[in-house]
Amino acid sequence: MRKKVGLIGYPVSHSMSPQMQNGAFEKAGLSYVYDKYEVHPDQLAEAVQDMREKGFAGWNVTIPHKQAIMPFLDEIAEDALKIGAVNTVVNENGVLTGYNTDGAGFVKGLMRHVRFPIEEAKVLIIGAGGASRAISYALSKEGPRAIAITNRTMEKAQDIFNECLRDQDQVISLQEAEERLFEFSIVINTTSIGMKEDRLPLRVDHLKAGTVVSDIIYNPFKTALLKESEKRGAIIDNGVAMLVFQGALSFEKWTGVAPDASLMEKIVIEELGGSYVNR
Repeated sequence: MRKKVGLIGYPVSHSMSPQMQNGAFEKAGLSYVYDKYEVHPDQLAEAVQDMREKGFAGWNVTIPHKQAIMPFLDEIAEDALKIGAVNTVVNENGVLTGYNTDGAGFVKGLMRHVRFPIEEAKVLIIGAGGASRAISYALSKEGPRAIAITNRTMEKAQDIFNECLRDQDQVISLQEAEERLFEFSIVINTTSIGMKEDRLPLRVDHLKAGTVVSDIIYNPFKTALLKESEKRGAIIDNGVAMLVFQGALSFEKWTGVAPDASLMEKIVIEELGGSYVNR
């Protein structure tokens, strides 16, 4: 009988994870099946217990359950504790452990485009939500020279600095980020600006050529930020890689086997109806 894994969230109808994960399971010759389950917030505790009792090998967790699920798990890995959110659950003999692969998945995708020593890199992260927190924590582990966070609400950025970053990192205003943009060799947008409107999260007048600019949005493939950055000679990357590599890390935690991430990426791009190549 095939082992069950899946995704819980509310809503989940838009998710491409089943196509991506099932394609990878088939390629690896593993007897697993991945499905998506819409779980209302009021039914979360019941759903977790049900999945435990039915012997699910694990599952992914998406909005709005990433924080809410934590009290219902037996163990929480250090990365998930620091980030304050779980996106992957592993069921090992009835013991449920929560992990966060969002940040590490993002970093794995990003590093494909970084052609200079990360220790020399100054990084700008735009936004201070859950994705920013996960990326800030994971990226700080790679040891860049400095990370700066900018956000409309400085208090939220300060919280991430206090809980996830290092002494040499800092919080700066959007205006300061725009003026100092030439200092950064990596710029990451973690906000939703550009998803539904052709708008920039910040002005890119001072962006230098060769900067790696990443936007965690993948629909549209190329946001206004990526288009404008590309015009200025930046190396651009959209959010497909984060989706793929967080999923690949979850796959590995459930199975102990590394999946074919290039196949997973191809499936996602096909599902999005595009032929975008990260570069």
